[in-house]
Amino acid sequence: MSARPRIGVSACLLGEAVRYDGGHKAAPGLIAALRAFAELVPLCPEAGAGLGVPRPPVALHWMDGEVRMRGVEEPGWDPTAAVQNWIAAQAGVLGGLHGAVLKARSPSCGIGTTPLHLPDGGERLASGLLAAHLAERWPRLPLADEETLADDAALAVFRDRVLAYRREAP
Repeated sequence: MSARPRIGVSACLLGEAVRYDGGHKAAPGLIAALRAFAELVPLCPEAGAGLGVPRPPVALHWMDGEVRMRGVEEPGWDPTAAVQNWIAAQAGVLGGLHGAVLKARSPSCGIGTTPLHLPDGGERLASGLLAAHLAERWPRLPLADEETLADDAALAVFRDRVLAYRREAP
């Protein structure tokens, strides 16, 4: 067992300029708190899948019975397969995590906070492609976003869940 738990973190929260607009969403206080007890593993499915930085923005759409990632300005652009292939290729890395802190509302990383556009023009909240994969494949893996962990008490609970998951991991 490694000396410290491993937490996957959306690379933009680590200050890496990987967002669609070429920017980041650095969360230095949160990152310092996580680094105090864990090794952090940067994750960015869209950049990892080769979509480029900057890149056209994407949104989630419910189409033909599944969630698809489609271009906002170019609705015919569908990078879903590229992102899913990147996620599948990361199985070894993802399987070695003891928790994940992901970017809220991201089409890749949002945990129940990402708008999902419905065929009737409506919308509901869903998880991004990576977040949904993690929750499905490792249902007990502690998942949180930066907004939830802005509260010290929530951060302490997340830390305890990560440490417990690490103790129980095979």
